Amino acid sequence: MVDVNKKKLPVGIENFEKIRTEGFYYVDKTAMIRDLLHNWGEVNLFTRPRRFGKSLNMSMLRAFFEIGCDKALFDGLAISKEKGLCDMYMGKFPVVSVSLKALGADNYETARSLVVKEINREARRHQHLRESDLLSAEDKQTFSSLMKRDMNDDTLHYSLQELSELLQKHYGKKVIML
Repeated sequence: MVDVNKKKLPVGIENFEKIRTEGFYYVDKTAMIRDLLHNWGEVNLFTRPRRFGKSLNMSMLRAFFEIGCDKALFDGLAISKEKGLCDMYMGKFPVVSVSLKALGADNYETARSLVVKEINREARRHQHLRESDLLSAEDKQTFSSLMKRDMNDDTLHYSLQELSELLQKHYGKKVIML
């Protein structure tokens, strides 16, 4: 007989929200958020071996910091006990999240094309910028260039900087880059 209350193992799943909403086991690593906030650094580098949970941790950080986050995802987890930190930081920042994990390529052209596609994907997540009253027509044109598959080298080079500047201008808050 199958135990319907038994949780599933999240083999190959690196999406925090999916793990929390679809009944998978989750080893609570949210205390890392507290540690990052207490030991603040302008840049934090996470170096861990392959299959160590880096992508899941980045997904967790995005879920925590991003404006419009589902705060219920963190119910019962270690970070939820840090009420002051949650009130100050949870759901308060625009987040840019880019993964280079799937960019295995045999040549420069393919690698460049895959990076452009990843930038396009992240820009699409922020399509609300097209309607922003806080961005100028030039800003919106800059944003549109981040969604083009035929992105020129200058645009690609500055894409993350430009996206974060546009988000900061729209929200009036610093951007968290993952």
